[in-house]
Amino acid sequence: MDNRDPMHPQVVWFKRDLRIHDHAPLLAAAARGPVLPVYVVEPALWLQPDSSFRHWHFIQSSLRDLQDALRALGGALHVERGEILEVLGRLKTRLGSFELWSHEETGNAWTFERDRRVASWCRAEGMSWHELAANGVVRRLRNRDGWAAARNAVMRAPIAPAPTPVRFSTMANDETTHAQSRAALEEPISTLSPTGHVQAGGRREGFAVLESFLQSRSSRYMRTISKPGISARHCSRLSAHIAYGTLSVREIDRAAAARQALLADEPNPGSADWARQLQAFRSRLAWRCHFVQKLEQQPEIEFRCMHPAFEGMRENEFRADFFDAWCEGRTGYPLIDACMRSLQANGWITFRMRALLVSFASYHLWLDWRRTAPVLARLFTDYEPGIHYSQFQMQSGVTGINAVRMYNPVKQSIEHDPEGKFIRRYLPELRDLADERFMPVSRRLSWGMVALSCALATWLSVSWFAQKLGALMGTGRLWVIVLPLAGVFLGYLCGVLVPWLTERHAMLRANSQLGGNIRARTDERVHDIEQLRKKVVEPADEVRDLRLRHIAWQQTRRHCERLL
Repeated sequence: MDNRDPMHPQVVWFKRDLRIHDHAPLLAAAARGPVLPVYVVEPALWLQPDSSFRHWHFIQSSLRDLQDALRALGGALHVERGEILEVLGRLKTRLGSFELWSHEETGNAWTFERDRRVASWCRAEGMSWHELAANGVVRRLRNRDGWAAARNAVMRAPIAPAPTPVRFSTMANDETTHAQSRAALEEPISTLSPTGHVQAGGRREGFAVLESFLQSRSSRYMRTISKPGISARHCSRLSAHIAYGTLSVREIDRAAAARQALLADEPNPGSADWARQLQAFRSRLAWRCHFVQKLEQQPEIEFRCMHPAFEGMRENEFRADFFDAWCEGRTGYPLIDACMRSLQANGWITFRMRALLVSFASYHLWLDWRRTAPVLARLFTDYEPGIHYSQFQMQSGVTGINAVRMYNPVKQSIEHDPEGKFIRRYLPELRDLADERFMPVSRRLSWGMVALSCALATWLSVSWFAQKLGALMGTGRLWVIVLPLAGVFLGYLCGVLVPWLTERHAMLRANSQLGGNIRARTDERVHDIEQLRKKVVEPADEVRDLRLRHIAWQQTRRHCERLL
């Protein structure tokens, strides 16, 4: 069927921007000619090691919502399955020459190469492809100087409205096209297997989540952000909506700023604290843009260590049994296993616990980050490549910039799940353990000491010794009061200091053992590099490279020693 329009068609390619508001390509295309909104389900994308059913489920529900929004404007979303160049070729056959519009995408290596192929196809066909900036990310930026100011200017710019009225291409309202789109959208992707709960997608759902966060849940944002259980309520839970573009970062930042301003004007003392919670949230929105910009400028960090000296550090010591135990949540470390099983069940966990999972895999199990990164990418509903690979490298200690970060799983349990509620929720094998088994050692010892001191004080208060001592001192029954109080005080003092010192000693000993293991591994690498360096005289470039590696390993060792 020939659906050629007398005016030049404008094809808007939706990717990770599934909305009609604050969508610059859609607004610009609507001003140029008849619009055909398109989404392409690309089979090769869903074969990538970082793709999962969880991602598709969220995208699918978001596409249904986008379809409703476009129908309200008088058009429809055209959904096709196939490789992008084949789809564009079919569109050219039906529409004739057209202009292509989209947002710039900062995704994984596969989408980067895909976009390069699309650019080549457009040049070969003599058609224009207009890519517009998204979420404060600046393409072809020479360096980071001035980036923050540019990003902040984008956040302050007006939010683009939904285009109205819109003239849609005749193909957008063709019944045959509608039937094909429904089939393409609803047909399952055979290469993906359903797993666990998936957060609901779509712009309407995103606005509901944003509203509940700003009006109530954000009041305890910073106080609960590291807690593996309660953080699911008080964190924004907007990350997946940002990742797939049902809401723009600018819309969220603007809404948070408006709520923050209202709270700042309220006389209630608690409102000022709440406003600070929202300011912290907005700073994390900027933090997100920062890391997406980093991947935009350094796409190679998906596969290569930021500092080349760390190449070869873990790759040859991979252990499949350690890897499988970590993936399945059966390492034997309760908080690690609970976090992994929670992630498998829900597709989300708070940032600190994500960092803990990566740190444990990289340091305790000595697994290469390139093996573990795709595993968590598939589990995260809100998988964002820009954040994902930078954080994996940071928590694995291979950036050459950040200090070594080793999270102690026992310490994290004590600080963030002291009663074991989160652990028991996801580890049924531990549900029958008594509460005191999850209580920190210091707290158990403290209560024991206090109970002992109270028993001692009671005994002293009725003892013959206390009565006689009072008589001998000529103070009547004064000592009957003083001695019990002194016993309580001394017992409480012992109950606080002795257990704290005991636990501190145990933690330092555990860290010392872990640090010793890392130092031993580091010493082996330094020795190997030194041996190689002695053998190499020419060329000079190889010598310099080995010296860089030597320096990097020495720095790693010093970082470990500082932590101890």
